[in-house]
Amino acid sequence: MASDQIRQMVNFILQEAHEKANEIRVKTEHDFNLEKQTLVHEAKLNIQEEFQKKEKDREVQERIARSAEIGECRVKKMKVRDDLLKALLEESGQKLAMVAKGQNYPHLLQKLIVQGLIKIEENDVTIYCRGEDVATVKSVLPAAIKEYVGLIEREAGVKLSPNVTLNADRAKDLPESSYGGVSLTAIEGKIVCDNTMASRLNLVYSELLPSIRALLFPEED
Repeated sequence: MASDQIRQMVNFILQEAHEKANEIRVKTEHDFNLEKQTLVHEAKLNIQEEFQKKEKDREVQERIARSAEIGECRVKKMKVRDDLLKALLEESGQKLAMVAKGQNYPHLLQKLIVQGLIKIEENDVTIYCRGEDVATVKSVLPAAIKEYVGLIEREAGVKLSPNVTLNADRAKDLPESSYGGVSLTAIEGKIVCDNTMASRLNLVYSELLPSIRALLFPEED
């Protein structure tokens, strides 16, 4: 009897241990699977996040590259247009240089001197010109002074006696890039009236630049 009871107790304890062990195994597997699912889910999220980050970085780099390409194209386009406008200005200057070789150039020089004297409004004036125009300026200077004096007397009732001289230092003659014309100075060069052909060309060019752009580059509108 005692041995049967002991055997029953042992069997009971073994059964309880077996059930407990099985319960622990099931719980452990459940926890493991749950932990595994959590880790897999987190790994998927990390991969998705990393992919989205790389995709966003790629899109940013593409936008930067596209923007740089557009900027480079604009710079090239602007340079081509600027070169064209410079060529147009230079061509116009060359045509002005031909005017200085025409028969009406002495008369034009006289008018430029008169206009310069009116603008500068000084009694002691020095005139500068190109070396090749020295003889022509000397020939028209008396008539220009006379015209200026007569004009002021007629318009303002004042009789002037201006002291107008031609620059004697040939090293200070106007460059060929002036395309002709004259430059008048007073008060030791503190007052300057640039009445060269190049100056007039630049003035007209600046005033007409919007119209020139509209004609040459209508797509800007």
